[in-house]
Amino acid sequence: MASRKHANSIMNQTNLLNAIIDTAIDGIITIDYRGLIESMNPAALKIFGYDEPELVGKNISVLMPEPDKGAHDGYLERYQRTREKRIIGIGREVLGLRKDKSTFPFRLAVSEVIYDNRIIYTGFIHDLSKEKEAEQRLKDYTEELEERIKERTKILQKLVDELEKAKEDVSLSLEKEKELNQLKTRFVSMASHEFRTPLSSVQLSASLIDKYAQKPDTPGILKHTAKIKNSVGQLTGILNDFLSLEKLEAGKTNAELQEFDIVKLSEDLIEEMQMICKQNQNIVYQHTGTSGKVKLDPALLKNSAINLISNAIKYSGENTLIEFNTELNKEKLTITVKDNGIGIPLEDQKNLFEPFFRAHNTGSIPGTGLGLNIVKRYVELMGGKVLCYSQQNKGTTITLIFEQS
Repeated sequence: MASRKHANSIMNQTNLLNAIIDTAIDGIITIDYRGLIESMNPAALKIFGYDEPELVGKNISVLMPEPDKGAHDGYLERYQRTREKRIIGIGREVLGLRKDKSTFPFRLAVSEVIYDNRIIYTGFIHDLSKEKEAEQRLKDYTEELEERIKERTKILQKLVDELEKAKEDVSLSLEKEKELNQLKTRFVSMASHEFRTPLSSVQLSASLIDKYAQKPDTPGILKHTAKIKNSVGQLTGILNDFLSLEKLEAGKTNAELQEFDIVKLSEDLIEEMQMICKQNQNIVYQHTGTSGKVKLDPALLKNSAINLISNAIKYSGENTLIEFNTELNKEKLTITVKDNGIGIPLEDQKNLFEPFFRAHNTGSIPGTGLGLNIVKRYVELMGGKVLCYSQQNKGTTITLIFEQS
């Protein structure tokens, strides 16, 4: 009686175990020590797409893609020989091979059971396809989101850059407006002074000429006609500076390069300029180089040199020496104008080439403040550069440098 109850109990447990295996969500596969399939529950058959008779007795490697397929028997033999656990009792994520040759990921856990004096390996298979698909969708969504963020960031950065550019443009416009206002102020101040002085001189001299004409006084008349000529010359110089500046601003001045002799041009120039020198002022010219042939714009270069020498004459006293030097070699042409005049204060030198700017030590010496600005722009049109070295009360040296090809 007890034996029958025990047998019934075992049968009930067996039926229960079979029911659990048959209804399990995960796949369950048993293989023998050679790796041959002994059983598969319905879930495992559904996962791999087979009917049980198609697989029972076949090597488990039929359910594996390469490289696991070719290496599986070696894994099993190595475990049985060394007892080193790589999957058995540990579990890992692997790829499975369905009947339709498609692969899928699953979590594999293998346990070893000794039953009826036999070693049986049981594999528990949890299909990860849906989880992997969800992970991939999440990854794709994340990448798409990151891409959108990058695009939005680029758009935002572009907007920020445009805003910064607009801010810079506004600042630049305000700065230019400020500079323009300063130029207007300098111009009004300069024009009111520079025009008024020679015009007053012209008016006074004309009145005195009328007086001297009533009582013939040739020396007096000549004296005042000379003053009129000098005043007219000053006004002409001022107007010429304005005209040169206007043409430069309008882009109407271009450098027309041609070959000429710098020595001949310099000698003719010095002869002209010596006529307007003060008492006992002398201009000394020296050329260094075996040739005098250069390729520049002779008109622009002559105007630049006249401006520099005029400044040297104007800002130097009587009984002084003005040096005008040209040096030509294969690499460059260097023109130097050196005087021993009042010099330029250090704090004014940074603004020296700005239009209408005059150093604060010029006093009543006439000038527009345009000369050096015009010289610099003429020289740059010809591809050259201007250097200035000056010390207050010790003179000024202006150097023009032109590369020669």
